[in-house]
Amino acid sequence: MTNISITKFYGADWCADCKRSREFLDTMGIPYNYIDIDKVASAADEVSEINNGLKSIPTIVFSNGEILVEPSNSQLASMFGLKA
Repeated sequence: MTNISITKFYGADWCADCKRSREFLDTMGIPYNYIDIDKVASAADEVSEINNGLKSIPTIVFSNGEILVEPSNSQLASMFGLKA
């Protein structure tokens, strides 16, 4: 596993992709800082800024500066040198 970490995981409880990504990260034992865009006032604006005006979630920000938007489990796994 790499030394990359997740600094911010923007999502919402109603979002199926967010639930899938969280379940995958939990199963793999990868910690993350979950920010619910419906509960944190500035979060939706931050997501919009990151995604050039789109409020696409999940938006996941990594410690190396990379950002994944609506990633598959395979994309998440590859960030950490794992197999999905």
